[in-house]
This record gives sequence, C-alpha cells and structure tokens, in this order.
Amino acid sequence: MAPQRFAFRAMAAANEIQVDGGDPDRAHAAAGKAIAEVLRIESKYSRYRPDSAITLINAGAGGAPVAVDPETEALLDYADACWRESAGLFDATSGVLRRAWDFGVRRVPGEAELAPLLALIGWQRVERSPGRVRLPLPGMELDFGGLGKEYAVDRAIAVLRDAGVASALVNLAGDLAILGPRPGGEPWRIGLRHPRREGELAATFAVTSGAIATSGDYERFVEVDGVRHCHVLDPRTGRSAQGFQSVSVHAPACLVAGSATTVAMLKGEAEGLAWLEALGLPFHAILADGRVAGRHPG
Repeated sequence: MAPQRFAFRAMAAANEIQVDGGDPDRAHAAAGKAIAEVLRIESKYSRYRPDSAITLINAGAGGAPVAVDPETEALLDYADACWRESAGLFDATSGVLRRAWDFGVRRVPGEAELAPLLALIGWQRVERSPGRVRLPLPGMELDFGGLGKEYAVDRAIAVLRDAGVASALVNLAGDLAILGPRPGGEPWRIGLRHPRREGELAATFAVTSGAIATSGDYERFVEVDGVRHCHVLDPRTGRSAQGFQSVSVHAPACLVAGSATTVAMLKGEAEGLAWLEALGLPFHAILADGRVAGRHPG
C-alpha cells in the first residue's frame, strides 16, 4: 500500500509529509500536528515577520540585550557550536550579505559594497547571557536561514513520533528526515536531485532512519563571465562558495546534516572532501567539474 501524502506550503516552498501504514484517520491527525509545528517554527524565526524572535533580536542591534526563550537559546547554542567546529565558516551573522547579492540580476557585488557588510559579521561579537542575547553593532543581524528549515524537519519528526506514527517521511523542499522503516522493514529510497541534469537523479540513498540535507549551487545563483556564484556565501570574503555543484549528507538529525553540507560547501573541494571524510557520515558530493565522491549508507 502506498503511503498517505500530505502536501503543504511553508518557508516559501512546496513540502510533503508521508505516513506509511497505520490507521488513516490517525495518520491524518498526526500529519496535521506536524504541519502545524513547521508553521509555528516558520512564524517564530522568519526574518520577514515583524513579530518573530529573529526580527526582535535584530531590531535591538546596538541597543540593550533581548530576552530569548529556551528554544531560541538552544538554537543559539547550536549556531555557536557550528561556528566553533567550522573555524568560523558557519556564521549566523552572515545573513547581512544578502543586502549586496541579488541572484535575479547578472552582476557580482564589488568590494565597496561588501566591505561595510563584512564589518557587521562575526559570531564572536554576539553577547550572550542566560536568557539574553545582544548584537553590539547597529545593523548586525542574526539569520537562522541555515538552521530553521532543518530544525523544523527534526521537530516535525518528533511530533509524528509522539503521535504514535511508526513510519513516515518529512520533506521540506529537499531537506528531509525518516521515521522508521517502511511497513515490512523495507528502507525508504531517497533520490538525490542532479544539480545539472533536470529530471535526473544523482544518486539514491536507502535509509530507515536519520535525515538527509543538500546544499548546492543550482537553485539560487547567477553566472557572470562563465563563473557560477551561488547563495552559499563565505562570511570572511562575502564571495560565493566554489568547488562543489552539490553536497548531500545523511546524519542522525537534519540540523546536523544541513550544517555539515553548508560547511563542506564553504570549505571548497579539497578541504571540504577531507572534512566530510573525517565526519564519518554518509555523503554524496558532485564537484564543480562533475566528478563524484561519497560514502553511501549501508
């Protein structure tokens, strides 16, 4: 029997929850709770909402500390861990670079545009105390764009598990997580999109648990003088990551998978591959020249 599918929109994308097996009414109710949780997280951490936690923190930049709840504090802790583990490449204050980059226009920002924004980047400047966070410079920003969707995937899986669902898939625009094998013990077969060949798969992962996230240069990008510049931006230079067409990682949680792919992209081909190998997690990477590297689940 095919799984029940529940499609919805969130975070400016088409998403889906699949529940395999069990009572249809129970599956419908559980999926509804999981979707509500995704929408709650979107509302809470979207920089586009004037009342979101992120907007309130950013509005206080240069002023007094802003109170944060335990959930937000935990995400700040994770952002801090990512910054430390990546030697500063994963920086939740680097979202200000979007002020210079417009991927709908065929141009690359110059040093004069990037310099004042780079001066606002630096996770080490963020001041934290229990239940408080402060951005010391006017114009600084926190951006959970590299965390929010992945966190929502993990939370949706937790809601489904708490509702008694034994087999499910949560897919938020290609970042996804699995809850248990399919009925009968079969794995879920997850196709990884090819970054250059429309409609083709680059690889397939067969998994019964965990999460898969992908970063790449193929969705938001601009090509100038034969060079592709994507939305994954280096907080040290303000320039686009180079070296990979795409990186996919299978990890126990989507937060981990997503941050791992971002860091690998920012490290570039040689350092990125070495870092992925050292992590010991299954991954699939397509290099800028089309070569393939990886370690698949199994």
